[in-house]
Amino acid sequence: MASQKGLSRIAQIRLMSSHEEVYEPCDDSFALVDALLADRTNLLEHRPKLCMEIGCGSGYVITSLALILGEEGCGSNYIATDINPHAVSVTRETLTAHGVDAELIITDIALGLEKRLAGLVDVMVVNPPYVPTPEDEVGAEGITASWAGGENGRSVIDRILPVADHLLSEKGWLYMVTLTANNPSEICLQMRKKGYASKIVIQRSTEEESLHIIKFWRDFDSQVDDTTDQSVSGFVGFLLTQVPPFSYLRGSNSNNKC
Repeated sequence: MASQKGLSRIAQIRLMSSHEEVYEPCDDSFALVDALLADRTNLLEHRPKLCMEIGCGSGYVITSLALILGEEGCGSNYIATDINPHAVSVTRETLTAHGVDAELIITDIALGLEKRLAGLVDVMVVNPPYVPTPEDEVGAEGITASWAGGENGRSVIDRILPVADHLLSEKGWLYMVTLTANNPSEICLQMRKKGYASKIVIQRSTEEESLHIIKFWRDFDSQVDDTTDQSVSGFVGFLLTQVPPFSYLRGSNSNNKC
């Protein structure tokens, strides 16, 4: 978890609002915020004008991002979406309790925002539904939609990635939570083909899952085409050579590139 000094820069659990149909902050949420804290110096130098969260849930992440950037964020604006109207209400209450603000929109990923936000998002944060589940649970009403990821937990992730590519600015960064079962190295390779470099900011193991918080940024020198000789399996091997021993211990940080 974050240091005592860093706690003032993230949302406080005691101030969080809640609802029985809204996903509460858990290990994945904490890991994503820890990754943002670990990258705070870079975020401040990045000077993002527009920050966006897809799937805001309780509001823990977007609130923490606003607090992490703080007054030094130089007028950053925030927008968050969720398909669950209860989540949007809870996020609004969480933001207000912490004295920060964001525009909140009830929508599926970013439906209806594609033209308005195209190429404008400098920082995007996503804790997607990544748990492998039957496909018929994906997009279900209520809290189930917050974790149901379909086959390999990739159904929603694979819908989010092209949206992120469309909305991110030329200097845009994407921070995303993934599970080992999602095949994060394949996700990195998929984004690499779109012209994104990537690195694992934090790797963390809990009793139930192994999480990777991956940061993506545009780097067209890294672009590869579909005829490349580097297979997904080869790319996985490359990724594994970059992971130091014990990097999956809880709370470990990493600068490993995918």
